[in-house]
Amino acid sequence: MAEHTQALVGTSCDLLGLGEPKHGDPDFGRARNETIAELADRGFRSIAVETDRVAALAVDDYVRHGTGTLDAAMKEGFTHGFGEFESNRQLIAWLREYNATRSPEEKLTFHGIDAPLEFTAASPRRDLEYVRDYLGFSLDLSSLVGDDDQWGNMEAVTDPAASPGDTAEAEKLRTLADDMRTALYAQSPELIAATSLDAWRRAKTHLTSGLGLLRYHKQAAQRIENSARWSSLSATRDALMAENLLDIRDIEADRGPTVVSAHNIHLQYERSRMTMADMDLSWNGTGAILKALLGNRYLFIEGRLDGAEAALRVRES
Repeated sequence: MAEHTQALVGTSCDLLGLGEPKHGDPDFGRARNETIAELADRGFRSIAVETDRVAALAVDDYVRHGTGTLDAAMKEGFTHGFGEFESNRQLIAWLREYNATRSPEEKLTFHGIDAPLEFTAASPRRDLEYVRDYLGFSLDLSSLVGDDDQWGNMEAVTDPAASPGDTAEAEKLRTLADDMRTALYAQSPELIAATSLDAWRRAKTHLTSGLGLLRYHKQAAQRIENSARWSSLSATRDALMAENLLDIRDIEADRGPTVVSAHNIHLQYERSRMTMADMDLSWNGTGAILKALLGNRYLFIEGRLDGAEAALRVRES
């Protein structure tokens, strides 16, 4: 992989997408980890992966500060079953070892870019209550959220009639979440002085996740043709990943570039397409959004499995 990382030195790239051809492939996972190590040697200071951004905070606490254990980081910090992949475990163990002897400025940070979304979703309770408590607001969210199971079962995504996303309660939650977002910024000087910039950013991460879940559930409730509905769900998820990556770059801008690891279908430049059941889905993925917004500051390396060998290929603009 050295020829790819060498080619990127001195370019305007500050966000590099490392695409995966298949989640969990051990050969590709090893190649990815080797490339991330090379990029760290060339000044990259943050790694972002396709997992829930809030959950990934536990991994970052472990790799930077030694909080908890490797087992706990893998269990709590990864969603979509990705904590079970040996290549991810090896990456997190290496990150902790790398950081152990380095100054805070040199340490590698770890971020998630996703939310608990795909063929299921989750309740927004965790995130909205976290932000409510951080702001010191007195809001009864429980009566609006209701039973968490109604948000987290598969039917909430697969069956519009079973989705809580277009109820009056969900609309009220979206309004309250937007109000909390305004307050988070409007009161930022006082909040940061009373806590810290890191604490403020953690609250913002929770709020972004909660709003993302509410938007996803809203799309799940749309009573439209099924392929259009699933395309919209995919677009909503990828838009959230792009939003998260732009926020991560804002946080990491003064420290060095960021490498992001996710499936090719999310990170590629062109429009994403997928066949699912009898549906042909099409949407603008995270990479297409980032390319439009960042230009050459975003570069994509496509992951490939050529026979038994894993490979990475730089994609042209």
